[in-house]
Amino acid sequence: MKAGLHLPNVTFKTRVRDESIGGSNPFRWEDKTTADYFAGKRVVLFALPGAFTPTCSTYQLPGFEDNFETFQNYGIDEIYCLSVNDSFVMNKWAEAQGIKKIKVIPDGSGRFTRKMGMLVDKDNLGFGARSWRYAAVVNDGVVEAWFEEPGIEDNHAEDPYGESSPETVLNWLEGDAQALAS
Repeated sequence: MKAGLHLPNVTFKTRVRDESIGGSNPFRWEDKTTADYFAGKRVVLFALPGAFTPTCSTYQLPGFEDNFETFQNYGIDEIYCLSVNDSFVMNKWAEAQGIKKIKVIPDGSGRFTRKMGMLVDKDNLGFGARSWRYAAVVNDGVVEAWFEEPGIEDNHAEDPYGESSPETVLNWLEGDAQALAS
């Protein structure tokens, strides 16, 4: 994926809270499309190998959450976290992490990730197909900036992290804002 390319159009199977359902699990299925998430907005999308995994839970997700207001100061409307996990897992992970500002996108079947060219096998860890770690600034469904971890390959022995960190994306946004001010 490179700057200037359009995100693939897919439908995500999500579970959303609906108090009219009642009970201890007031959620219903709701299909959301790429356009629902990205049309008419400038967002940061970051993708990671899996909910509840160490780097994702310790650094990446909380780092984006903690810096949400700073991202807004640079013209970011929303921040989305995507993983090849189902909606049940993504919602419970966000709840367990105390996430209030970041929205999670479940790509349970990996369709979006595959079309992004970022689907890798992680059979060496017992994960199956997962997303390679990346981040992007997306403006109205078009990639504005791309941040991909090096060494993308199936069954990679390591889990590189740095290029897709909130700090790296913020540094780019700061440089972009300075360039526009000049």
